[in-house]
Amino acid sequence: MAHSLPKLAFGTLVVLPAAALGALILHLTVSGNRPSSEIQAYTYFLCAFMVVGLAAAAVQIPWKSLRKSMEHMGPILAAAIVFLALWELITTGLHWLPLPYFPGPPTVLQSLIHDWRLLFDSTWHSLILLLGGYTVGVAVALVTGVCIGWFAPARYWGMPLLKVVGPIPATAWIPLAMVVSPSAVLSAVGLIALAVWFPVTMLTASGIANTRASYIDVARTLGAGQSYLIFRVAIPAAMPSIFVGLFIGLGASFLTLVVAETVGVKSGLGWYVSWAQGWAEYGKVYAALFIMAAFFSTIMTMLFKLRDRVLGWQKGMIRW
Repeated sequence: MAHSLPKLAFGTLVVLPAAALGALILHLTVSGNRPSSEIQAYTYFLCAFMVVGLAAAAVQIPWKSLRKSMEHMGPILAAAIVFLALWELITTGLHWLPLPYFPGPPTVLQSLIHDWRLLFDSTWHSLILLLGGYTVGVAVALVTGVCIGWFAPARYWGMPLLKVVGPIPATAWIPLAMVVSPSAVLSAVGLIALAVWFPVTMLTASGIANTRASYIDVARTLGAGQSYLIFRVAIPAAMPSIFVGLFIGLGASFLTLVVAETVGVKSGLGWYVSWAQGWAEYGKVYAALFIMAAFFSTIMTMLFKLRDRVLGWQKGMIRW
C-alpha cells in the first residue's frame, strides 16, 4: 500500500509536464515564420505549465490535499494542452484551416496580452449587465411563480400569459426594446430579465403546485397560517425545481447577453466580438470567446456551490 500511492500520483501528474513539453517542442518546430512576440509569449506560457507540473509532481507526495487536487485536475489540464497542440498543428503547422479566420493559439494568446485592458473593461461591463438582468428576472420570476403555483386566480390568468409570451425568445424582442427603452443598457437588462423570467417562473410554479399534500395537511393541523404554508412549507419543498429554473435561466441569460451587446451596447464581451470581427481580427475574437467560457463557467460554478449549500439535505437522496 505504501508503494502504490507514489506510483498512482506519479502516473496521474506526469502527464501535465509531458504534455506541456510535447506542445513546446511542436510550437518551436512549426512557428518559425511567426512574429517573435507571439513565439516568445506562447513559449513562456507552455514553460509555465511545465514548471507547475514538475513542481506539483515534486511536492505532491507529502502534500495530501495537493495530491488529491492534482490527481483530479492533472489529466484535464494535460488534455487542454494536447488540444492546444493539435490546434497549433492544424492551423500554423499544416495550414489546413484558412487564415485569418482560424488563427493559432499563439496569436490568440498575443491578442489576450495586447488587449487585456479592453477585455477586462468588456468583461466588467458584461458582468454588470448580466447580474443586473439576472437579479431582476429572478426576483420577478419568484414572485410570479409562487403566486401562480399557490393562488388559483393567479394561475388562471398567469398560465395563458406564460404560454403565449414565455416561448418567444427574448432576443426576438430586441427591435421593440430598442424603441421603447430610453437607453441600450436598460434594454439589455430588460431582455436578460425576460429571458430568465420564463423558466424560473414556470419551474417555481410547478414546484409550488406539486408540494406534497401531506406536508400542507400536517402544517395546517398544527395551526399554520397561509404565509407560513407558503414561506416555510411550499417554497422549501419547491427548491429543487426552483434551482433547475435558475440554471436554465442562467444559460438563457448568457445567450441573451451576447446578442443584446451586439445591437446598441457600446461595451461588453458581445460588443468586443462584433467589433473585432468587423476588423477581421479573429485572434481577438477567439480571445474573447475564451474569456466568455471562463466567465460563464465561473458564474455557473458559483450557482452550483449555492445549490449544494441550500440543498445540502438532499445529498444521497437526489443525484444531480
